[in-house]
Amino acid sequence: MVRFTCKDQASAEAFDQLTGQIVEKIRENEPGTLVYATHLVEGQPLQRIFYELYEDRVAFDTHEAQEHTRHFLNARDDLLTSVEVDFLHLQAGKGTTE
Repeated sequence: MVRFTCKDQASAEAFDQLTGQIVEKIRENEPGTLVYATHLVEGQPLQRIFYELYEDRVAFDTHEAQEHTRHFLNARDDLLTSVEVDFLHLQAGKGTTE
C-alpha cells in the first residue's frame, strides 16, 4: 500500500494523468500484478492511495523493473511532497487463497 501526497491541486491533476498511463501499461503487460487499484481519499484532495497485490515477490520485482514503472517513479517526484510505503502480509481475509 502506498500513500502519496501531492504538492497542490495542479500537481494532483498531473499525478492523476500519470497514474492513468501506468495503470493501462500494467493491465496490458503485467499478468503477475493481480490488483493495482488507485484511490482518491475522501476529505484529502491532495492524497492518493494505491493498493497493489502481486502474485509473488518475483511479480513485484518484475513490476518494479518495467520501463513504464521506472518512468512513473521518476516523473512523480516533482509532483509530490511525500510517499509512504507499507508492505502488508495477509493475516486473514475474504477472497484470498490463504
